[in-house]
Amino acid sequence: MGINYKPLFRLLVDKGMTKSDLRAELGFSSATLAKLGKGEPISGAVIEKLCMYFRCQVQDIVEVTWDDKTSGRRESNPRHKLGKLG
Repeated sequence: MGINYKPLFRLLVDKGMTKSDLRAELGFSSATLAKLGKGEPISGAVIEKLCMYFRCQVQDIVEVTWDDKTSGRRESNPRHKLGKLG
């Protein structure tokens, strides 16, 4: 599973903006821009700022992808397999 910001980058293209424009408009640090470019986690405050600026929803900024192993299923908790103790 992973996250990426492809929807944000498509939004920037649609608006005719660059990452540098975004940084200037919202006052993001270069570290935040680097995280976006690498698909690394960013804070909820940054996501909120983006959503407020573009007047959009989170899914318009962030995309969650699933790998073939998990297919969206959670791993079971091994403690549940123990049953009752005693």
